[in-house]
Amino acid sequence: MIRVAIGAAISLLLASAVPATAQGMRMEAIPAPVDTAAIPLGTGGVEGATAPESWFISGTQRTVRNVQQATLTPVLPDPAKATGAAVIVAPGGGFLMLSMDNEGWPVARWLADHGIAAFVLKYRLKPTSRDMADFQKELGTFFARAARADTRVVDGASRAAIEDGQAALALVRARAGTWGIDPKRVGMLGFSAGAMTTLGVTLAATPETMPAFIAPIYGSMEPVVVPAAAPPMFSVLAGDDPLFARKGLGLIEAWQVARKPVEFHLYQKGGHGFGMGATGTTSTGWIVAFRNWLAADGFLEPKR
Repeated sequence: MIRVAIGAAISLLLASAVPATAQGMRMEAIPAPVDTAAIPLGTGGVEGATAPESWFISGTQRTVRNVQQATLTPVLPDPAKATGAAVIVAPGGGFLMLSMDNEGWPVARWLADHGIAAFVLKYRLKPTSRDMADFQKELGTFFARAARADTRVVDGASRAAIEDGQAALALVRARAGTWGIDPKRVGMLGFSAGAMTTLGVTLAATPETMPAFIAPIYGSMEPVVVPAAAPPMFSVLAGDDPLFARKGLGLIEAWQVARKPVEFHLYQKGGHGFGMGATGTTSTGWIVAFRNWLAADGFLEPKR
């Protein structure tokens, strides 16, 4: 596992907190990858959008911005290994982009390889400039602001992204029989902005629409009002995360006070945006721990 270019570039921006640094990041436009399995969610467009959806590459990692139509891509396990559990995977990127090669497809493939049906959510994003150089400036400004100690990043959660997450949950449950899934064992896992989307779906849910479990990965740790029907939570953060590591652990404490099941892994190092794990750190073990947690809590066996 490697710490990918997008994650490293974001960590550089955060460490320097200088928007101009973003201008030095090498981002190259690429054609959109062919995704014939993607299912449109039909949740509408993006108000104020003027630029089309576009893909770019940093290092070897594919990333998308200006998403105006949400989709969900199934990545299903071998039926012989399928557990009946499912996870909707929401990549991050500050609601300005989605890091698909870092926090989307590889995560879904790993889950499917371990018997868990996965669904990559490409949710709608905030509009950004058509010009790449202008976008890099916008990205630098965003992350510099988000890194400030007085910034409540959770306030920036996207309503469109939350609606897309809700639609994704509903779709997977509606087609559970087709995909060999137990509709009562469908959860969400999200990274950074995707973690905020996952939490936003949870806080807005009714008991009937609540995810079975949630896994916010290096997301905001600010406290929330925990719903009475809140699901079990698995969460991950690096101690040197420049966005969230020094803003308290209110989210974890809120789940504990509400007497809801929670497992929290605080890794010594990893920074922000480490995806499947930062090389040379113990953060590479989080996804194995996540599967073990699902198994221990009974999500990988049919409920009796």
